[in-house]
Amino acid sequence: MIMLFTKYISNREIYDEVISKQIPLVKRFLWIATSDIKDMYVKKNSAFVPFLQILSDLIAKGISIRILHAKEPGPAFRKDFDRYPVLIDNLEKMLCPRNHSKMVIIDGTFAFMGSANLTGSGMGSKSIDKRNFESGIITNDKQIINPMMNQFDEIWMGKFCPNCKRKTFCSEQLNN
Repeated sequence: MIMLFTKYISNREIYDEVISKQIPLVKRFLWIATSDIKDMYVKKNSAFVPFLQILSDLIAKGISIRILHAKEPGPAFRKDFDRYPVLIDNLEKMLCPRNHSKMVIIDGTFAFMGSANLTGSGMGSKSIDKRNFESGIITNDKQIINPMMNQFDEIWMGKFCPNCKRKTFCSEQLNN
């Protein structure tokens, strides 16, 4: 029997609980929603590497990854992105300027929802003096995860695109 949990986490706990502990355990899919996306470094073994390397490694293992973001990543992110060719054809990404949710959903069995963007100062391993003050919850409760997945999927599938007033800012416009 799986013990259900929902736990409040903040600041460095987001990195420790979500990035370090849970993302390496993904088996099938990883969905990430963020407003801002920047080059973020995380610990891998004894070194710090771009988070994109972690995503590339997961894709190489057959993991499906989707990233929903609200604006174009910065130049450092794009430069690192080009270093991992598997991401070019296999990382599913969608720019939606109206997305301001911050979520990480792993295999439909674990989720983070909170204030942290996918940036070094939001979720990354930056020192306490360089981090944002962030908070959120982690859970394995399907009554919380399923609506999160539904919201992500509705945005991803373009449910709101026909009436969106910001469509001209989308780089990946759907044919709606």
